[in-house]
Amino acid sequence: MLTGNDEVVVSGPVRSRFARALRIEWLGQTIASLCWIASVLAYGISSTGDWLQLFAASAWLVANVAAVMTVDGD
Repeated sequence: MLTGNDEVVVSGPVRSRFARALRIEWLGQTIASLCWIASVLAYGISSTGDWLQLFAASAWLVANVAAVMTVDGD
């Protein structure tokens, strides 16, 4: 129902995810994992160790995204 004002109401889980994504801990880890991925790609993938580095950085990024997407039962 429209009430005549332009306010947007954000539901609980979405607001909670957004709030968690803005926390310094999450932002720092996500930026670090993205930089790690970028450095592996910038230097090139020429050995098995490079692939392992890329997989590790990607797993870290996926874990960070999954941590934000989970809904707490509080």
